[in-house]
Amino acid sequence: MSNQITGNVGLYLVCTELSKRGFNVMPTARNAKGVDIVGYSDDGKSFTVQVKALTKRNPVPFGKSMDHLPADYYVIVVHATEEPIYHILTRQELQDAKVSQFPSKSAGVGFWLEPKNYYKKDEYVKDAWKKISPT
Repeated sequence: MSNQITGNVGLYLVCTELSKRGFNVMPTARNAKGVDIVGYSDDGKSFTVQVKALTKRNPVPFGKSMDHLPADYYVIVVHATEEPIYHILTRQELQDAKVSQFPSKSAGVGFWLEPKNYYKKDEYVKDAWKKISPT
């Protein structure tokens, strides 16, 4: 399965989970810079989500900078095409997380979140959907 299809699967899985929790959600244009999902609560408060979907537990790429993360929430979907495991981080949690820097041909330096720094961490998995609270 291609990375693009895996990304689509992850995006729609997260949209489904958020909808089941009472939010109105809209995926944005795929392959565009910026957030993947814009959501609203019943009282009109909004939030944004960036989805990173993986077929297995791998490092998660976050681009050239961790200073200007565009979304309010980040959802890493591991095993997206099988039995998904959702890891939910706030922008602040992602900024505080231990990331690695790797040289990248296209970006100069890329930032990656290593599996040991997110995988099955209780604060990112257990009841983590409750973190999503529009402002």
